[in-house]
Amino acid sequence: MASRRRTLLKVIVLGDSGVGKTSLMNQYVHKKFSQQYKATIGADFVTKEILVDDRLVTLQIWDTAGQERFQSLGVAFYRGADCCALVYDVNVLRSFDTLDNWHEEFLNQASPSDPKTFPFILLGNKIDVDGGNSRVVSEKKAKEWCASKGNIPYFETSAKEDYNVDAAFLCVAKLALEHDRDQDIYFQNIPEPISETEQSRGCAC
Repeated sequence: MASRRRTLLKVIVLGDSGVGKTSLMNQYVHKKFSQQYKATIGADFVTKEILVDDRLVTLQIWDTAGQERFQSLGVAFYRGADCCALVYDVNVLRSFDTLDNWHEEFLNQASPSDPKTFPFILLGNKIDVDGGNSRVVSEKKAKEWCASKGNIPYFETSAKEDYNVDAAFLCVAKLALEHDRDQDIYFQNIPEPISETEQSRGCAC
């Protein structure tokens, strides 16, 4: 049996400070949740290997500090990203209102070749708080925002209860793989035109 092709995907997680970015990552990778809040300084990443459609994928998930003073982490941090996960807290309106800024910040810094098709995903976190009674951002409002950005996928999550966390990151991996493949095809087609004889033979793989 041929060895599986291993793919490394870089995922950037963005959102305001305190929305649960680190908690989501820790729950996904380590299956741990801590009540103690510790602000991320600068940037940090975790990795997780998963199987997507019989393909071995290593997700390299980058966590950022949400404070504005760290927004200038620079191009190097964003460069090479395959997907961007935007996170807000469903109980804090401001964290939802700043999503436009984070979306724009990513596109400005990462400069993807085609900003309109670059894969984003939105996570509405902390749906467990107060049994949902503290919620200020409705699912409808979140989905309307996603529609305005080209129908990006939306997941409601709870890092604390481990609700929808695996499903959200699996979606991230699939989106990133799809984008990765599109890029491969795009770059393969640039260097030299395929001769007619090669075209008629078809793909050898």
